[in-house]
Amino acid sequence: MSRETVYALVDVNNFYVSCERVFDWRLIGRPVVVLSNNDGCVVARSNEVKALGVKMGAPWHQLRELVDQHGIVGLSSNYTLYGDMSRRVMTILADMAPRQEVYSIDECFLDFTDIGDRIRHGQQIRRRIQQWIGLPVCVGFGGTKSLAKLANHCAKKQLAGEVGVCDLTSMTPQDIDRLFQTVDVRQVWGVGPKLAVQLEAMGVRTVAGLRDANAGVLRDRFGVVMERTVRELRGESCLPLEAMTPPKQQIMASRSFGTEVTSFEELRESVLTYASRAAAKLRAQSSLTSAVMVFVRTNPFKDVPQYARQIVVPLSYPSDDTLLIGRAVIAGLKAIYQHGYRYKKSGVMLMQLMPKAERQATLFEDVDCIARRARLNEAIDRINARFGRRTVALAGAGISKRWAMRSENRTPAYTTRWDELPIAR
Repeated sequence: MSRETVYALVDVNNFYVSCERVFDWRLIGRPVVVLSNNDGCVVARSNEVKALGVKMGAPWHQLRELVDQHGIVGLSSNYTLYGDMSRRVMTILADMAPRQEVYSIDECFLDFTDIGDRIRHGQQIRRRIQQWIGLPVCVGFGGTKSLAKLANHCAKKQLAGEVGVCDLTSMTPQDIDRLFQTVDVRQVWGVGPKLAVQLEAMGVRTVAGLRDANAGVLRDRFGVVMERTVRELRGESCLPLEAMTPPKQQIMASRSFGTEVTSFEELRESVLTYASRAAAKLRAQSSLTSAVMVFVRTNPFKDVPQYARQIVVPLSYPSDDTLLIGRAVIAGLKAIYQHGYRYKKSGVMLMQLMPKAERQATLFEDVDCIARRARLNEAIDRINARFGRRTVALAGAGISKRWAMRSENRTPAYTTRWDELPIAR
């Protein structure tokens, strides 16, 4: 007799805001937003801000009236803090189920196939994360990953189950049908706003409507992914748990500048900085790159002369060497740079990635040089991992970084820097 597969989806509520509240109790109960790079747009909202009608992606400068009326706190994004808090959450969850798939920075799937009394286990997960780290989570259980994600939404909104936990596998078909008839189709995993509009035009407005729709018609119109979603909503598991995160096929490093850049030297500093970050990520996933793309652009939202250009520079052999990648980036920048423009953004993308273990040696390469560079890059990575990013960096990446993005309201790196540890008095 085959076992019934059961997945859990654990999601941290309002993750970025919740991370900030762990270290500053004065933010609890207050309307709080976390802003994107250069403090431009809202990327995370507390429940108090959502209740005010503030939408995700809303420009910060357009919220001044609401800020004054309701005392909204705007914080610069602190991705170092969020990444470390995520690592702590996922480490705890890895010990609470036999298998885990980290889906994003604030959510993961767990295999609960052989674990009974799931409501009790879900509450145990919530208590442990809250007690050990201080973050609130919700847990949803379902026979497929799509159903588990939907159950998590129901747990957050308290549409079914206990506070913070919803187990669809323990509900009767009649109860599930009544629940699905009340949940908007936009809450289905993979159904975005544009797709929802098209589904509503077909008369599909709820989860129940999508589940009961003709899968063949939806496949013909929207593709096989939609058909798979319908099958998942019907309880047929089409998406297995991925215990290992697959390596990225491209690695991008890019930021908008805090202030516009006009000189080649400052653009060079920016792309070398991004090249170093991308190369470190490349080595972390044990991959090599065969080509590097460099791009620059002006601010398309300003009434100024516009310029945007990109170029792909092939490498002489696949590599993860920061110095080799940096030289390719500079060569690309020299080819596309034009004097007289006010640049707002630059970036580097590593392309044509391959596993490092599959690299084939070429006839004319300097094996000893490659080995020395590998040891150098390994030493740089170890030092930066221990003492902080950019402890050791390329000289050409500069020090002052006048172009660096604005983050005027960034909180300290509470968990990753000795000099920024919170002090208890």
